[in-house]
Amino acid sequence: MKLLKLISLFKKQTVLVIGDVMIDKFIWGKVKRISPEAPVPIIEVTKETETLGGAANVANNITALGGKAFIVSAIGEDANGKSLVKMLSEKGISSDCLVYDPQRPTIIKMRIIASGQQVARVDKEVKGFFNHHTELKIVENIEKLIPKVSAVIISDYGKGVVSSKVLKSTISLARKYKIPVTVDPKVKHFKKYRKVTAITPNEKEAIIGMSAKNIETDEDIASLGKKILKTLNSDSVLITRGEKGMTLIQSNDKIKNIPTRAKEVYDVTGAGDTVISTMTLALAAKAELANAAEIANFAAGIVVGKLGTATTNPRELEKTIRDSYKK
Repeated sequence: MKLLKLISLFKKQTVLVIGDVMIDKFIWGKVKRISPEAPVPIIEVTKETETLGGAANVANNITALGGKAFIVSAIGEDANGKSLVKMLSEKGISSDCLVYDPQRPTIIKMRIIASGQQVARVDKEVKGFFNHHTELKIVENIEKLIPKVSAVIISDYGKGVVSSKVLKSTISLARKYKIPVTVDPKVKHFKKYRKVTAITPNEKEAIIGMSAKNIETDEDIASLGKKILKTLNSDSVLITRGEKGMTLIQSNDKIKNIPTRAKEVYDVTGAGDTVISTMTLALAAKAELANAAEIANFAAGIVVGKLGTATTNPRELEKTIRDSYKK
């Protein structure tokens, strides 16, 4: 089977991830009563965990799937930055090309989970593009790494790493070295991701990014995808659609609707990271776009069945695919 063959090739791939890194912190607890001070639940904390978030989670997904990840981003000179570097090291991901900016804190997103449900999120961050010196160092690190990798992911969370200069340099170099470049987009930058191999917005991002209206049917989504490709002059767009699965639109007008593989959905946190990581590894292994999208769909179906920022691995992915085709 083509998909199983692709998984076996993941371990030979090296992927550069460029984007906003952060820490995802989870506070887990139980709810037994409502606060007398306000109509809100009182969470009795049972444990606290931290995981790699944002672009760092994309790199973590690459590693979990057997590939080798390099990462270029910027963090603060603070305790959270040290924690993030340590977590990267524990996953076998080098932090050598992270740029330290003393004027900005390392981003942390804190999610409060009670009785299996997310009840609140607290973000600690400073938004906006980084200063000129930091941006130059980011570009220098990208220029150093792109000749060494087999694919590039731009993971844009809109926190400042993915500037116009960073985008232009990255896409230009990826095309020069003839390696795939994929983008997990941010709506406000949507029309800047030009001439890429694939862009992976969810349905809402695609609609808002193109200022579209009355998007309801599969045909509407296909038409929207064609407009995105024409606007961006790119090879493909993979629109993720929740319980409706995914739709892949290619520049040759091929359209593929892929039904969801999720059995149960517990938490969609980080699912987009898994989609773009799996798809990019497949493209790095010379997969056709349709097969790359299909395998990404299987991977997404696995991680949304887990709580928290989750990943999957080759063995789990292989089993899921085999089980699906037995039916």
